[in-house]
Amino acid sequence: MTGETPELAVEAIDEATLRERFEAQHYVADDRVVTTVQLALQLGRPLLVEGEPGSGKTELGKVLAEGFETELIRLQCYEGLTAENALYEWNYTKQLLAVQSNEGTVTAGSDSADAAGTRSVFDDEYLLERPLLRALTAGGDRSPVLLIDEIDRADEAFEAFLLELLSEYQVSIPELGTIRAENPPIVILTSNRTRGLSDALKRRCLYLHVEPPSFETEYEIVSRKVPELDAAIAAEVCAVVERLREESFLKRPGVAETLDWARAVAMLRADGSDEPLSTDEIERTIGCLLKEVEDVTRVDTALLEQLHAAAAAADDRLDPNER
Repeated sequence: MTGETPELAVEAIDEATLRERFEAQHYVADDRVVTTVQLALQLGRPLLVEGEPGSGKTELGKVLAEGFETELIRLQCYEGLTAENALYEWNYTKQLLAVQSNEGTVTAGSDSADAAGTRSVFDDEYLLERPLLRALTAGGDRSPVLLIDEIDRADEAFEAFLLELLSEYQVSIPELGTIRAENPPIVILTSNRTRGLSDALKRRCLYLHVEPPSFETEYEIVSRKVPELDAAIAAEVCAVVERLREESFLKRPGVAETLDWARAVAMLRADGSDEPLSTDEIERTIGCLLKEVEDVTRVDTALLEQLHAAAAAADDRLDPNER
């Protein structure tokens, strides 16, 4: 963004302001998305965004951070993720050196300095902040965006650990006590629905399910994100993806795959060619859209002809002013 953005006052964000920020980041959001995000911001509630992989869930967190020119703090979840990995760790090497040099005491919970002037090695100086703690202690006038990505990959124990943070914007550290955010972060959680999430976690969040976009919406996304691609070819790309999503693939292409394919087609047509997509071109670049060998092998001659027919009819679906 250019110019200076007003300070982020979450409770004052209205629909027009939010749409303006989305537009500035070329993020296409329908009324339901705008309203749900606006409510989450105004109510100070975490937002749980679910949908198929590649549907733009992570992008929403990035767009909010970019749009309001604030820090994006991302926690990528994975199997085996623990509270220590996500919250904080002690700098054991620095603690050991302090103890060996007689600069500290290893007594947990002691004051930072005792009567003899020795310091505890369990204070902020020896603390290594991980994403969750960083989100609670971030300074500045603007709330950071905390993106907890793919929460469904973590286990139930980690979900339970998150409940205090999601409801009170605070965490408890045994050696330091309770740390509460002075400026609560904007929290976005994403899930690919690989497993069900607990009711306790869901109760603490507003909910948004991201549906696969319509042809018109996806065309607008491609037009904004890949402006170098000819408008008619962009429409063909979106029509082919729409037809592919009708198949019972192991993994249907999401918006991320559509954009990858659009950029690939634009790159292959760097000479400025505006010839319609051919079956050969679709077949050679299908790896941009399908990522499972079982899905790729299902793209036979008959399906390729159907994809080509969908592409050929795409121009008729465009607004006359866009052709």
